[in-house]
Amino acid sequence: MPRRFFRNDSWEFGGAGAPSEEQPTEPKPRKRRLATTLAFTTLFFGGASLAAVAGDQLSRYEAGDGPSAEATESTTTTEGTAAASAFAEETAAPEAEATATEAPAEAAPAEEAASEADAAATESPIDDATEAQALAAPGSAADDTAPDAGRPAASKGSSGKSGKNARARKAALRTVLLPKITPAPAPEIEGPADAATIWLNSQLPDPTPAALRLSPKFAANLKAAARGAGVDWAVMLGVLRARGATGHIPADRGTLRQLASRLASHGPTRSQWATIVAYSGDSRFADRATALARYDRAVGLNALIKGLQSEKKSIATRLLSDPMISIYGGGRNDIIQNKVDVRVLALISYLRESFGQVTVSSLISGHGLYARPGVISAHIPGHAVDIAGLGGTPIQGHQEPGGITERAVREILFLPAELMPRQVISLLGMGGPSFPMGNHYNHIHIGY
Repeated sequence: MPRRFFRNDSWEFGGAGAPSEEQPTEPKPRKRRLATTLAFTTLFFGGASLAAVAGDQLSRYEAGDGPSAEATESTTTTEGTAAASAFAEETAAPEAEATATEAPAEAAPAEEAASEADAAATESPIDDATEAQALAAPGSAADDTAPDAGRPAASKGSSGKSGKNARARKAALRTVLLPKITPAPAPEIEGPADAATIWLNSQLPDPTPAALRLSPKFAANLKAAARGAGVDWAVMLGVLRARGATGHIPADRGTLRQLASRLASHGPTRSQWATIVAYSGDSRFADRATALARYDRAVGLNALIKGLQSEKKSIATRLLSDPMISIYGGGRNDIIQNKVDVRVLALISYLRESFGQVTVSSLISGHGLYARPGVISAHIPGHAVDIAGLGGTPIQGHQEPGGITERAVREILFLPAELMPRQVISLLGMGGPSFPMGNHYNHIHIGY
């Protein structure tokens, strides 16, 4: 009777016996699986350690404590890599010993894969530490950038991109996180720091807003009362202002008539100052009242009603057509081109009314850009003027006590509050905004 054979997978009934454990089957796939297992185990633990570092550093930096990113990442990553290598060696040791004698050559790819995995796991923390250190340079927000700088470490190390791409990413990151901030322009400071005035070099508003302007009805009553008594309306208004009368209507019609009559009762005099002294009996009061009267006359009654800015063109025209006001060619062009502030124009007109003649040596054109290194001068936006002579007398050589310069500074300090300068610089310091500087020996600098 013929013998039958029944095959059940790998062994037969009636044939050869089952294969022994010593007889290996399919040796090549088994060795490949071993190498693959070893490589992926190492990569798994390396990636897990890096993810743990990123999360730990993020939480610590958000809390505001914890060690530096460089120390923590390098320590944790080294420990994770060592643990991964140890685990892989323990897992693969029995199988590696069983197959080492049969296929020693095929184990090399696994060792190379493990070496590459270790290198990839330890390379990125170094790069991240360098990047974090660079981002923590002065001027950067280290607390904000350190966690973000450490996040792309795993992908950067595992992807195997070149060093050039890594440097490009760092440069792009620094460009985003560290934008260049343009420093604000230095404020205008002309003079010593302990007596300095700071300008913002911006357009100044009208020095006579609506609250400081005279009522048209009051102005009409003022002119009528002055004309009826034969006195100057500016003298009457100067006396009222010196006594503290302010607002749209400093006095009613009856008060204006009484004041005009009292001023006229002292008879004709050689000067307005003498008339006011005779009226008040106080020379200091007469000094202030006379200065205010000169200012009112210099700018005109219309400017006191409508505001200085509305009468700027009229004031400029009078200055340019007055033969007793000497202005150099560049300064005249500055006025014609409407570059000079109305305060400066009113001040020149006031000095002309007070001294009879004015020499302007500097407005905008011809003046240096800087008052001192890095600080733009107040002349540049048209907020300042240099006076080189008054009443036909030069400032240079005439800054002695009681001279023309002292008289000019005193007259400037009598101006109303809305026209009071921020700086009056000469060789004399007389209080208020006036102070001395040695390089102002040949002119008086008045700045707003």
